[in-house]
This record gives sequence, C-alpha cells and structure tokens, in this order.
Amino acid sequence: LHTITGRLGQGKTGFLLSIAKNAGLTHKKHVAIFSLEMSNEQVVQRLIAQETGIDSQRLRTGKLLENEWSLFTHAIEVFSDTHIYLDDTPAITPMQLRTKCRRLHMEFGLDLVIVDYLQLMGGDIRTDNRVQEVSQISRSLKVLARELNVPVLTAAQLSRAVEQRTDKRPVLSDLRESGSLEQDADIVMFIYRPDQYEKDTDKQNIAQIIVAKHRNGPVGDVELIFRGALAKFENAATKVFKPNE
Repeated sequence: LHTITGRLGQGKTGFLLSIAKNAGLTHKKHVAIFSLEMSNEQVVQRLIAQETGIDSQRLRTGKLLENEWSLFTHAIEVFSDTHIYLDDTPAITPMQLRTKCRRLHMEFGLDLVIVDYLQLMGGDIRTDNRVQEVSQISRSLKVLARELNVPVLTAAQLSRAVEQRTDKRPVLSDLRESGSLEQDADIVMFIYRPDQYEKDTDKQNIAQIIVAKHRNGPVGDVELIFRGALAKFENAATKVFKPNE
C-alpha cells in the first residue's frame, strides 16, 4: 500500500494521474483508477491535458486552436488502446472496490490500482467515529494489495493542522489523524510545493516529493517540475534523490 498525501491544492490527483499515464501508456500496464472526487469525463480531460500539453481549461470549454485538434484526436486514439480502467462510483466502499478489482484482475490482470482519494470512500461498517472508519478503509486497501499482489496507490488529505504552524512542510506525524494509515502504508509520500506558501521562494513551479516512510528502502526527497495549467508533474533537468541521513 502506497500513500501520496498533502494539503488541498498541492496536486495529488495530478500526481496520481501522471503515474497512471506513465504506467498505462508508456509501459502498457493494466491500471484501474477509482476516482471519488472527479467524474470519469474529468479524469479523461486531465489525462489528455497531460499528454497533449493543451490547457485543461480550454479542453473543458472546447476552445482549441486549429493545430490542437489533431493533438486532441491523436490522444483519444492513443488512450483508447491502453488498458486504463476508470470508475467514478461515489463513496465506494472497500467491499465494492475489492469486488470490482477481483473481477478486473481475473478478466484482464491488474498491475496497479489507484484510489483518489481515501477519505472519500465509504466504510463497510457504519460508525460515528470517522478515524476508526478511515483505519478500516486503509487496512482493507492493504489487504487488497496483498490478495491481488499488486500495488495499491491512494491519495489522502492532510488535516488543516499543517497550516497552523510556521513550517508548512508535512511530516509523518501529520498522518496521525488519518487513523492507521501511517502504520498500514508501506510507502508514505508527501507533496509539498514551496511556492504555495512562500511568494519569494526560488522554487517556483517546483514540487518536492517527500518519501517519509519506505518499509523496504531509503527515505528522502526528490524535486519535480509542476505544470499547473496541465496538473502535470515532470522530471527536473537533473533529477536528484536526496536521502535523509
């Protein structure tokens, strides 16, 4: 179970879709995307924006330049040949998700499951304690990953507590309000964009991917370029992973 977390507006969905596009389009893997925040149509628009470089706002309105229509139609053809499965069932429960993934895995074979995002899932057992419910959901996703032997990548929203302190850079303890997610996840990554908090930072359009937990490997940071109009992450010119001491 891999978790990508961050505050609102940091680009979690864009990061997940960048991974999905890379896996499904470049490496021809079978990917299931469960989108609880956006419709399938919106997910497709995001994927096409990332692939073509066409501003997602203009994709929504259909106001494309003459030369962009060929890019658009080519992207549609390219994605139609991939094995990326979309499901936008609202408030899907772990049981429903498991049933759908089992069916897809039996029929086609899954290589990656993506959930966007965990706190929008419904619980199999209704409870007034949301922390317990989130814990039950994260454990169910962990069990699903082990059962199918495929990575499950889920986004999770950090609480507003991060905004209350001077240093806005997220740390592992910020997940403690998210039930047992910190414990269940094999890898925990945070997205941190300095230019969201510091206007004068020299890291404009830079996203720091903070690997805060890695059960079987090193932890540290890597910097990516964030293209806001496309909600797209790209490798920096010199990709450097900085392991923590």
